[in-house]
Amino acid sequence: MENRKKTDRFMKFLSKRGMMQVVTVSVGLLVLIIVFGMLNPNFFSNRNISNLLRQIAPIILIGIGQSYVLITGNIDLSIGSLVGMSCMISATLMTKGMNPWLAVGVTYVSALVIGLLNGQLISKAKLPAFIATLGTMTIARGVAQIVNNNYNTDSIGPAAEGFRDFFYYGKTFGLYNTIWIALAFWMVFNFILSRTRTGRHIYAVGSNIHAAHLSGVDISSTVTKAYVVSSICSATVGLIMTAVSGMGTMDAGTTYELYAVAASVIGGVSTLGGQGILLGTIVGASIWGVLQNGLQFAGAPVAIRNIVIGIIVIISVLLDIVVRANKNKTKKAKSKA
Repeated sequence: MENRKKTDRFMKFLSKRGMMQVVTVSVGLLVLIIVFGMLNPNFFSNRNISNLLRQIAPIILIGIGQSYVLITGNIDLSIGSLVGMSCMISATLMTKGMNPWLAVGVTYVSALVIGLLNGQLISKAKLPAFIATLGTMTIARGVAQIVNNNYNTDSIGPAAEGFRDFFYYGKTFGLYNTIWIALAFWMVFNFILSRTRTGRHIYAVGSNIHAAHLSGVDISSTVTKAYVVSSICSATVGLIMTAVSGMGTMDAGTTYELYAVAASVIGGVSTLGGQGILLGTIVGASIWGVLQNGLQFAGAPVAIRNIVIGIIVIISVLLDIVVRANKNKTKKAKSKA
């Protein structure tokens, strides 16, 4: 009897939104780590592990934002351009003599405008998410180009050393601050998604938008909140990129929207909406980082790394579609019975 209760609890745990895929990809991540460690023992060196975690952190951040949006049944293609816009705005303001932390505030406000615009275009104007965020992707990249007269910025200078240490180079308790930032964001947004009314509404909208509306969920507010979260995460990555290079580059964040989708989908977030957890986003981002890092150690060219990750994303989406189709068939069979 006791064993049956334990089994029931375990099956209930696995039945949570996307938990089964999180467990599966976690096993896959462990296998990848072991394989790459066997191919090259330097993979497990303290220096490589530390750099690997710092490399994964920005992907976790944009993955969190994309996960919020995907769970509502939408997509955000403006993430990469928002990263570039945030990088250029922050760097340009600092090179003009603005206090780095004030520049950070202006950068977040600018990104929030794009997030709010995305949410309103999709929920109020009823534009398809693909079209709306494709438009804001172009707008944000244009802002990145025009903010410094179509040039990359000069160095942000020694006055921004504190800013650079906070976002990238500094360490706290032996770990780079970038890692702590990603963990802090994950804890906050995971709590919101899993423990609050806003989180329940986000899942409801993605599961069945019409049923959510009939239940009294404010669709516009919920969708806009998801895009605001995405914009905040994107702006943070843009600030990290400014800290890394010490300057603003107009092409910063190029293809990052695809990395965000990869981290989310590999981690079990459904592209059809209503399913996924942010724990999976961490695992998905880790798989992306381990593959990039491990294949680099193995001497594989960048093209091969991108092909491998692309194949994994396609397989993940196909599995999601197949699993959902089987669940729907099972539900229909039970209802007929």
